Amino acid sequence: MTDKYNVEAAEILANEALRLPISEAVPIYEQLLSTFPTAAKYWKQYVEAHMAVNNDDATKQIFSRCLLNCLQIPLWRCYIRFIRKVNDKRGNEGQEETRKAFDFMLNYVGADIASGPVWMEYIAFLRSLPAPTAQEESQRMTSVRKIYQRAIVTPTHHVEQLWRDYENFENSISRALAKGLVSEYQPKYNSARAVYRERKKYTDEIDWNMLAIPPSGSSKEEMQWMAWKKLLAFEKANPQRIDSASANKRIVFTYEQCLMYLYHYPDIWYEYATWHAKAGSVDSAIKVFQRALKALPESEMLRYAYAELEESRGAIQAAKKVYESLFGDGSNASALSHIQFIRFLRRSEGVEAARKYFVDARKSPNCTYHVYVAYAMMAFCLDKDAKMAHNVFEAGLKRFMHEPGYILEYADFLYRLNDDRNIRALFERALSSLPPEESVEVWKKFTQFEQTYGDLASMLKVEQRRKEALSRTGDDGASELESSLHDVVSRYSFMDLWPCSSNDLDHLARQEWLARNINKKPDKPTLGIEAGSADKTTSGVSSNTNPPAKVVYPDTSKMTVYDPRQIPGPAALAAPSASGTLPYSGPFSSNGPPNALNDILKSLPPAFAAFIANLPAVEGPSPDADFVISVCLQSNIPAATGKSGTAPLPLQSGAAPSTSDLSDSSKFRPRDRQPGKRKDMDRQEDDESTIQSQPLPRDLFKIRQLQKNRVGNSSRVTSSYTGSASYGSALSGDLSGSTS
Repeated sequence: MTDKYNVEAAEILANEALRLPISEAVPIYEQLLSTFPTAAKYWKQYVEAHMAVNNDDATKQIFSRCLLNCLQIPLWRCYIRFIRKVNDKRGNEGQEETRKAFDFMLNYVGADIASGPVWMEYIAFLRSLPAPTAQEESQRMTSVRKIYQRAIVTPTHHVEQLWRDYENFENSISRALAKGLVSEYQPKYNSARAVYRERKKYTDEIDWNMLAIPPSGSSKEEMQWMAWKKLLAFEKANPQRIDSASANKRIVFTYEQCLMYLYHYPDIWYEYATWHAKAGSVDSAIKVFQRALKALPESEMLRYAYAELEESRGAIQAAKKVYESLFGDGSNASALSHIQFIRFLRRSEGVEAARKYFVDARKSPNCTYHVYVAYAMMAFCLDKDAKMAHNVFEAGLKRFMHEPGYILEYADFLYRLNDDRNIRALFERALSSLPPEESVEVWKKFTQFEQTYGDLASMLKVEQRRKEALSRTGDDGASELESSLHDVVSRYSFMDLWPCSSNDLDHLARQEWLARNINKKPDKPTLGIEAGSADKTTSGVSSNTNPPAKVVYPDTSKMTVYDPRQIPGPAALAAPSASGTLPYSGPFSSNGPPNALNDILKSLPPAFAAFIANLPAVEGPSPDADFVISVCLQSNIPAATGKSGTAPLPLQSGAAPSTSDLSDSSKFRPRDRQPGKRKDMDRQEDDESTIQSQPLPRDLFKIRQLQKNRVGNSSRVTSSYTGSASYGSALSGDLSGSTS
């Protein structure tokens, strides 16, 4: 397979193995199971291939390899079929072996939600055993009763069927005894049934056919991880309130099943091991860690966790072996493994053992400056040996002078010693050898040091040297040399205290960015609105050769320059705009609007005319009046409707009419009314106004009659007009109208 964990390729290989003889299929199965060691369906297919040719020895060997790691009901039922087949003709000895196999299976997978058929098969097997004597019959019935009583308190898919079978079983033996036993186990059964219903919600979210592959971050994998975490949390809560031993056994079973599918997830292994340790079973936790390291040999996290567990229980030699396993052959040892092993030796064997290993680790090709820093700080903080720490830093400086991180750590150490003279010497030595592009952080640390330990002259001198050094790394070297207010802020700030506000800081940062980019010419965007070539030429806007896709920019050629000195009024209205339309520059003056605008407003609905009359003065670019009016005319603007014959709203020279005046004196009527229907319309509107003015009746019958009359009147009005008018409810007294 090109991809080792390619699920589709694995399925193709498994299907191919089904069609091959067992001798040719064995290498394919071994290849699949080496990649997917917890794939129960492949183990089942493999063992059934051997069972089909009666290869009992190979079948037993395969079962010994897979059963305890694959707690899946179909695989275990296959195991029972094999055991029953082998022991079918062996008489009492074979029956006893089969019985032990059933007990062995239920001990491991009896808590599975799908284990109902296994319980039923075991009960049927026990009831089929011969019992020639009364004593043997009594023993057989006792065994069947015990299995029933275990089965009916296990939340499985068949718990209800098992309960019914148990009731029938007890009643068939003794009704008097059955009454007491059934009443005793009824609450336990009810609890198991309730827990089964909750448990089923979690198990239904799990994909039981998923193969164990390393996590790739897909949504399906994350959903399965969450589903298993929910099921584990459910089992840990012990919803059935059973004894702690049974509850822990069920939790172990759930973890084992989870690892069949999340085999490559280190967090599940770690959680399983720590759960064992917290439950008091450290030996079980160690076994889990050993299995985890076999499954994930490259996981350093699990090795450190395992070593920590061994060290915490006093097994120093076992923990040391775990640390040594991190080194391998020595060439692949990481700097972190060296550091952690030095710390472990310091804790467990003392200072001298840690020093000896540090001397050896220095010779490793993978030894970085982190090892020197870790050992020096351990000598300084734990052993209180400042001289040893200083010697280690000096030894490392000869090897890692080119590492800015090492220089900063050494400077921090000297800070703690309050050795300002050696700090200055360290900075001077480092800055003389480091290239400017790698010395930014060192210069920053040097500047902070002078701000704390130096005087004003030395502070300003170091800042100027820093600017000169860093100016050679950028294009704007001259601007970097100039002093700015940002330097003052840097000098006179302390921790989270600043000599200015946060807004000032943002402003200074923005100015600094602008200063660095002052000579850069921004690319002008391409116009997104299609226009003629002449318009583009006269607009003076150049286009990009590679315009961004699906980006529409405004047509700046139609923008007008804002002039704050322009005065709105009749004079401004008299001058046409560039587009040839009459712009509107302000509200109606006391002398009345111009004739041209007055003619336009007369053709508008009264409500819209009142809206325009209340508009404030426009002090800026004038809008395109024709475009605005056309949009408004095409909009469905609701207006109140009143009696026929009411004149439209006249344009006033003073203030705009109020809403209450509009609702009483100006009603919008349909324009396309038929002349012959005027009298009917007048009479209808009179009736409507009469109904609206009448007090609201309290009799329910009269209220319904009024509603029916209103519906009939509305339908007659609608048939008389090309437009439509709908009125409010007689109960609410509200009036609403719509025109089309």
